[in-house]
Amino acid sequence: MSDVSLRHVSKSFAAGDGQVQVLHDVSTDIRLGELTMLVGPSGCGKTTLISILSGILSASAGEIELLGHSLTQMNDRKKVMFRRKNIGFIFQQYNLLPALTAAENAGMPLMASGLSMQKASQRACELLDAVGMSDHVNKLPRQLSGGQQQRVAIARALVHSPRLIVCDEPTAALDAASGKGVMDILRQIASTPERGVIVVTHDNRIYSHADRILEMSDGRLIGDHAPDAFIHKE
Repeated sequence: MSDVSLRHVSKSFAAGDGQVQVLHDVSTDIRLGELTMLVGPSGCGKTTLISILSGILSASAGEIELLGHSLTQMNDRKKVMFRRKNIGFIFQQYNLLPALTAAENAGMPLMASGLSMQKASQRACELLDAVGMSDHVNKLPRQLSGGQQQRVAIARALVHSPRLIVCDEPTAALDAASGKGVMDILRQIASTPERGVIVVTHDNRIYSHADRILEMSDGRLIGDHAPDAFIHKE
């Protein structure tokens, strides 16, 4: 059994009096211990697909198995609990709270689970050190560069030890050097067999960090590539 399995997944949204189909019969497997990139033009369904495989959206049809559990059979409350325990999210917009320090922001998932701010911040400081932010734990977001804020967001995504990290355009707002630094961290995370990373991206500067590239177009999965082959194809 694969770590993440999608079988014949489709998704439609209401539009006026009808329906718009965004995903068409998508089937694939994703493995832990790898960094998988999902690429394709804007509007092709990438964000919808990762929202479904992480339990934020429900599929209109198909089956989703994640870490040995059927998301298809979970109700909304169980999906929330499953995400909180097993999935970390990193977005293009860092979504840091401006009045909290880097350590407090990174510790938010633990505080949401009932841990005290002191204990959550202590664990967050360990993660911030691991992503090269040990000198910035007490700074506010406005005192950090974009690359530093994204590293705080990575620490926040890791602080509750999830098995799957889902990233939506994590380098889009960063310069080349900062983007490479962020991807180096994600690459290191994905090299551990107990954790996987999925990255949605338009950023061809980072394709070489992938173990595998899944290509989408018009709501369909049209290719499954090794990075070198895809880079040369581009």
